[in-house]
Amino acid sequence: MIFLFNIGFLEVSWVDLIDVSLVAVLLYQIYKLIKGSLAVNIFLGILAVYLVYLIVRAAQMELLATILGQFMGVGVIAMIIIFQPELRKFLLLIGRSAEFNRENIFKSFSSWRNDYHDDFDIHQVLDAVKTFKATRTGALIVFSRDIELKFYAATGESLDAQVTKRLLLSIFNKNSPLHDGAVIIYKGRITAARCVLPVSENDHLPPHFGLRHRSAIGMSESTDTLIMVISEETGRLVLARNGKYLKGLKLKQVEQKILDYLHYEEPEKWDEIPAEPEASEPTEIKA
Repeated sequence: MIFLFNIGFLEVSWVDLIDVSLVAVLLYQIYKLIKGSLAVNIFLGILAVYLVYLIVRAAQMELLATILGQFMGVGVIAMIIIFQPELRKFLLLIGRSAEFNRENIFKSFSSWRNDYHDDFDIHQVLDAVKTFKATRTGALIVFSRDIELKFYAATGESLDAQVTKRLLLSIFNKNSPLHDGAVIIYKGRITAARCVLPVSENDHLPPHFGLRHRSAIGMSESTDTLIMVISEETGRLVLARNGKYLKGLKLKQVEQKILDYLHYEEPEKWDEIPAEPEASEPTEIKA
């Protein structure tokens, strides 16, 4: 092994520099992942305790090192429990970031993809959206292309119905018992209504965002889905994806983004898709 230089009794090599660099990148990515949530304070506290443990062990303070060592051993299990949502999000982020040659890997599934949404009439949804916006009816719709979302569907009422304008209007009617919750659309069918979605803990969301918008952002953070939310107060439409959201979109743009998502044609960075502003609103805001 080739040593570069010495720091006191430490001998630093190329491998050590690479090791430290990778750990620094990993910690930075974890910090970015949990930034803005309550978990960041817990993470920084655990990191501080671990640094103290390393210093104590290097100073050969046996008693304190033993106590902190026992704490760190139990702390691994505690971190898994405490950071369960963040770990799930991190693993999902790794899966999304992996580069695959889809043309070769999914070649055998090309016909399956083409038939995937042949029975799904997106215009039924858009026609319902026009009515929602005009009447200021709140709505929350989840589009899923790969995952059936059984866990979230189980929190609501199972339907397994064809997507139609009249059905969506009936579900989100203010007098309907199913309006308070989300509709899940999977493989061109409404699998469930009145579903409960996870609420985002992002502290940087606009203060005027209500529970419906925060649920849309939270669902996009936890799953590989596209969520449409319509405000009951203003009638404005928002699309949520990967923890970010777009607003000020025209219906034609909304249609294109839904189709791009369902047919795996969306760009790598969804939040960089340009949108035409509506009433001088910002095109895109990161959550």
